[in-house]
Amino acid sequence: MTIGMEEALALCENAARAAGANTEVAISLARSAVAAEAEGQASVGLAHFVDYLEALEAGRIDGHATPDITRPAGAIILSDARGGAAHPGFDRAFDDLVDTARKFGVAIFSQKNAFTCGALGYFAGRLAERGLVSIAATNGPALVAGAGGTKPVYCTNPLAFAAPAAGVPPLLIDQSSSATAFVNIRKAAHAGQSIPDGWALDAAGNPTTDASAAVKGALLAFGGSRGANIALIVEVLSAGLSGANWSLDAPPFATGSEGPGTGMFVLAIEPKFLDPDFEARLRSQMDRLSGEYGVHVPGRGKVAMRQKSRERGFAVPQPVYDEIARRADQLFLR
Repeated sequence: MTIGMEEALALCENAARAAGANTEVAISLARSAVAAEAEGQASVGLAHFVDYLEALEAGRIDGHATPDITRPAGAIILSDARGGAAHPGFDRAFDDLVDTARKFGVAIFSQKNAFTCGALGYFAGRLAERGLVSIAATNGPALVAGAGGTKPVYCTNPLAFAAPAAGVPPLLIDQSSSATAFVNIRKAAHAGQSIPDGWALDAAGNPTTDASAAVKGALLAFGGSRGANIALIVEVLSAGLSGANWSLDAPPFATGSEGPGTGMFVLAIEPKFLDPDFEARLRSQMDRLSGEYGVHVPGRGKVAMRQKSRERGFAVPQPVYDEIARRADQLFLR
């Protein structure tokens, strides 16, 4: 069915509140999921929002946790999510992060003890919309085999990069270190579909195209050892520097009553201190790449999709809508 963005936000907010979130957490989670859906990222949109609702109900997300935000140094902002969602700490620190980057040229946001964050590009993209270049990294429970290994040691460990360009949408790259996202494996398993070669191993460490076997085994990094090295870099930035759980030590995000305690690292850079003409030069380069050379420039399509969603709404699978709506209705039956 088709739903408008404002309706989707209200629906998700009410469902999160019914599942045990306070208003701040509910709004923060709803905004991120609806933004992903509006940009065409269904795997981390409303379908993934159902994971948040289940985690709230099971206690894997503390829906009333208040992030503990500290400033140990002039350009560093630390957040302890205290078992809550990843988003409220970043939301609370966002304006300070922007102001700090503009003052010092760089600023770091580092967070620990959070639930998984969904679309990582959501965080980097918001900074680019404020004129900052940004890099973001996050980890989660172990799902991906390391270089030469057959057992999960990393999460899909995404890396996001965003940069502002004059007069056009920011450049935005958001990709996992794995050959595909875990949600795609899980979706294929639920549908009884096979997966491509090179995506995963079964529990015995053998390559598999059986999605159900892959769920019990390990995902593979993109590009072999090169992708696995990216996953390790992300792990050190997000979990190592923050004091969060290493992926090997993180409880699963979909079962149990304990959250994964993940980490996040966000670097914000004020490009004007390096080159006052950066945004214009990036715009020119992006136009040259996409025009003369036919290169796909990440980010523009998402912004166009978001604008279309604002004007016309977006399509949501009926079962996903019904599940969120059912939970939202519980708020008014108490």
